[in-house]
Amino acid sequence: MHRFVRNLITEWRRLNLPRSDATVVIGVSGGADSVSLLLALSDLQGLGKLDLRLVAAHFNHNLRPGDAAKDEEFVKSLTAAKNIELAIGRGKVSSEGNLEQNARNARYAFLRRTAENLRAAAILTAHTQNDQAETFLMNLIRGSGLSGLSGMKPIRPLADRERDGWNDLVASELETFLPFSRSQLLLARPLLSWARRKDTENYCRERQVAFRYDSMNDDLSFSRVRVRKILIPLLEEFNPRIVETLCQTAFLIQLENVIAEDATPDPLNGDSLDLEVIRKLERGPLYRTIRRWLEQKRGDLRRLDLKHIEAIERLVLSRRSGKVVELPGGETVSKQDGRLIFGNLKVEK
Repeated sequence: MHRFVRNLITEWRRLNLPRSDATVVIGVSGGADSVSLLLALSDLQGLGKLDLRLVAAHFNHNLRPGDAAKDEEFVKSLTAAKNIELAIGRGKVSSEGNLEQNARNARYAFLRRTAENLRAAAILTAHTQNDQAETFLMNLIRGSGLSGLSGMKPIRPLADRERDGWNDLVASELETFLPFSRSQLLLARPLLSWARRKDTENYCRERQVAFRYDSMNDDLSFSRVRVRKILIPLLEEFNPRIVETLCQTAFLIQLENVIAEDATPDPLNGDSLDLEVIRKLERGPLYRTIRRWLEQKRGDLRRLDLKHIEAIERLVLSRRSGKVVELPGGETVSKQDGRLIFGNLKVEK
């Protein structure tokens, strides 16, 4: 058994993913990461280690005329050669706002619909340690709290919202890998904790299977590309194992975040927060409570900085009424009848 395949089945067991009598949907872009995951799963099926219905899912964003169609044809040929079912989605991604985020939203929405239609147990994505390190640095640069610095999780239930970053649950060494119902649709990243990008590329080459390369991965107008092409190579001059180090740091923060969340009282009550209750909290639990509440109301914590949390803290501690904290996207936090209220700015017509 190839080492890459052996590492995958080891992680598969560690995450307690189903090994038989289930359907799993694999997001396949055509790049080395997703192709290696698909190949390794096919190998595990052939070796009798897994007995699953594998369904590849490819979403054509139509962002790169010509190349996008070639990516789709490549995935069709690969899955046909491996006798693996394939679901194809196509869409035009809005260029307004954050293009990367819009593309991600469309892709995850497609993966979710596909999995739900097939009554799948899990959606698999091929995120690697490189992706985790990049995510950590991007969140650090933005000024994220513990939740953002904990990075992506190897496994979690897929919440109702269609965006990545929803209500992450940690799969950790605390023997709480699945603190959720088995009936829930899972999002799993079985390469995240052990595979580097060079590992996925090498495995594809050793299997003599080609893979596609996304030219947008060289576009320095995207912040993630600048982190990948400029920042990480610079950090490697100080620590050649910086990718592994950042991944380990993210994992340790995940554990600390679990402990902190467990120790934080939960004053959430419907759509608002009781001011008298949260005024009694120390700063750490207060900040975590505010962030948890905002994530619940907004769907994520993107574009929120420490200055927003500090402004809400001042609003909480102030005895004066009538003040409003404005958040990105036209959202607001205000006080009313002894409670903290989330809302939106009224636009005059």
